[in-house]
Amino acid sequence: MSMAEILDKLSILIEDIIAALGYPGITLVMFLENIFPPIPSEIVMPFAGFLVADNGEMTFPGIVIAGALGSVLGALVIYYVGVWADDLVIRRFIRRYGRYFTVSEQDLDRALSFFDRYGEAIVFFGRLIPIIRSLISLPAGMKRMPLRRFLLFTALGTAIWTALLSAAGVILKENWEDILTFIDTYQMVTLVVVGAAVLVLVIRRYWSVWSQRSHLDLLQDGDR
Repeated sequence: MSMAEILDKLSILIEDIIAALGYPGITLVMFLENIFPPIPSEIVMPFAGFLVADNGEMTFPGIVIAGALGSVLGALVIYYVGVWADDLVIRRFIRRYGRYFTVSEQDLDRALSFFDRYGEAIVFFGRLIPIIRSLISLPAGMKRMPLRRFLLFTALGTAIWTALLSAAGVILKENWEDILTFIDTYQMVTLVVVGAAVLVLVIRRYWSVWSQRSHLDLLQDGDR
């Protein structure tokens, strides 16, 4: 069975779960999406938005909260895996079972590199990048990012992402699946925009550090 066929079957299952369970179904599927990346939030939240527009049984704020809650809970599980598991254990697991989660050791190294380069801010911005959204929680745990900041950045980034996808479903209505084409087309734009924003934060951070050091050097020269 090809990956496309698997995704088609997943899409049908996701739709059935949400249609049957409502808000708890959205929370459940978004929780699983963080643990099992082949489940795409790009299907979950637009379909929920379509249901809001189609029959009004659910509200827009309700589906965003339900989706964000499930995503944060799932991210928290991955975060604690990073905290509790040894680096060698994580890599051994990925080498053996990573193909079932569409995650490779190279993906882990890339996520760790992102975290080292951009700091904790990548946990927020990473939620808006389809490529690293589900994986970024692992290096956050491995690097022992403070839990409160992790939850804050994760919740904010996830809320924005789920709101955007849900809004797309409301706007597109019965054509909600078109959001997949949109995301594929403009994914690179998303990466560029988010990358530029992260770069600005990094520059501001280093500028602040450099300014403080320069000020201290001037004070020390004055004392001499």
